[in-house]
Amino acid sequence: MTKTKHLARLVPAAIVMATLGAGLAEAKEFRLGLITPPPHIWTVAANSFADELKSASGGEHSVTVFPSQQLGNEAQMMQQLQTGALDMAFLTIAEVSNRVPDFGAFYAPYLADDVGHAARILRSDVATGLLQGLPQKAGVVGIGYSMGGLRQIVSRSPVTTAADLSGKKLRITPFEPIKDFYNALGAASTPMPLPAVYDALANGQVDAIDMDAELIWGLKYYEHADTILLSNHMMFPMVGLVSAKVWQGLSEEDRKTVAELMKRHLDGAIDTYVQKEGEWLLSIEGTGKTVVEADAAFFADAIAKWEAIWTEKAPALAGLRKVAEETR
Repeated sequence: MTKTKHLARLVPAAIVMATLGAGLAEAKEFRLGLITPPPHIWTVAANSFADELKSASGGEHSVTVFPSQQLGNEAQMMQQLQTGALDMAFLTIAEVSNRVPDFGAFYAPYLADDVGHAARILRSDVATGLLQGLPQKAGVVGIGYSMGGLRQIVSRSPVTTAADLSGKKLRITPFEPIKDFYNALGAASTPMPLPAVYDALANGQVDAIDMDAELIWGLKYYEHADTILLSNHMMFPMVGLVSAKVWQGLSEEDRKTVAELMKRHLDGAIDTYVQKEGEWLLSIEGTGKTVVEADAAFFADAIAKWEAIWTEKAPALAGLRKVAEETR
């Protein structure tokens, strides 16, 4: 056998081995981080996504879910996504809005009338369109939205008017739109990680908290409340993200599979909130605590101040307001 013929036979074998190697390299062990505890709807959705991706890929891909800030807070996870150190995350839009102010428009007070209306806004073409710029602006790929219902206020002391919140230490998620709202009320905005909230409310480290109905009921924050203000004053969106660096390394087929499955479970979480929000609110009203219902008029002065800041800061607000009117 000549040397030339020998090489001719070896080349196809080398190509086969290279192809197999490439196929093996495509198998991924993804990590997905989020701040919510294991029983939370977002964490349940993340685990369901992980199970389905493993099944759909025949075990080739796996996702390990890290709840309860195991990988850091949302700012730290966003940084990890940008560098490719973290593959995926379910984050509140809060952290995204810190980098892309247009996303702050979702927190416009009373943009959504109720949780069903919030769902329609998040599923709109206008909302989806905002995700398109995330790879360039934030180094992440936005797969789709979910949410955490609408925001309420739990207070250790009586609240009958918005002025009663002035000077109170009020726990918030640390981002500009909600901080601006409570600053306009004269409250002392107090950022605090979710695991610390119950004890902080119990021991008076904070006077009140901004929270969704699911956690007010499920984590029993009402136990340390005098007044629960059922205000529904803001929607609280979440976004499913993939690191843009990780995304670039996926095949077109894998991108399609990841996107379809993640979006399905994000949508499923929205449906769960639409179904259960009313039940949680009824349960909260049944605790025997003082319940005060508040509407936009209750917060009129603060809303005007918020609008003055964010109408200019987030041009997307006009489009979202139009969607909100069309979907009422």
